[in-house]
Amino acid sequence: MTQIDMTSTATARKAMIDSQLRTSGVNEEFVLARMGAVKREDFVPDTVKSVAYMDRAVPLGEGRFLSAPLFHGKLLAEARPTADDNVLVVEGGAAYLAELARPLAGSLDTISAADAAAGKVKRKSYSLILIDGAVEALPDTLTKRLAEDGRIVTGMVTRGVTRLATGRKLAGQVTLQALIEIGIPVLHDFNQPKSWSF
Repeated sequence: MTQIDMTSTATARKAMIDSQLRTSGVNEEFVLARMGAVKREDFVPDTVKSVAYMDRAVPLGEGRFLSAPLFHGKLLAEARPTADDNVLVVEGGAAYLAELARPLAGSLDTISAADAAAGKVKRKSYSLILIDGAVEALPDTLTKRLAEDGRIVTGMVTRGVTRLATGRKLAGQVTLQALIEIGIPVLHDFNQPKSWSF
């Protein structure tokens, strides 16, 4: 990358923080510090590096996306990972969210959305699960890995509308509560089976 390109992306990263995050209420210093430090352009193909900081999801190919900065900022602010957390990141196509969260967590594992939906999750317990995309349903194989009183932050999609959502595991059950309507790429690996209706 040339010096001009590096200067350009640094400027774009600052503009993302000032124009997309701060103006939308994401002002937590730990979120702004992480999103200012991690280069989004490193997580997208060369053909879309120039739009890595736009205020929409960036296509990665094969139906996968790098979610918009605002979703990552809001998700991280809601999750507030700490050194006490054992975190699982369900990736939506890029490793960007894991890179944001890794220094904040005590430990962090990643899994692809396809593997998580298929139940290929490590047999261990997590205090925090982050899902980088919107899901119609959480599979039991994933929620079983969430510790009692553990929390989950994800996108959820209901009738085509995506929202940031959070939940906590209580008495072995996880219920998601929608927080805000926001554009989030849908992870079709988590689609509910279609049923007939008359």
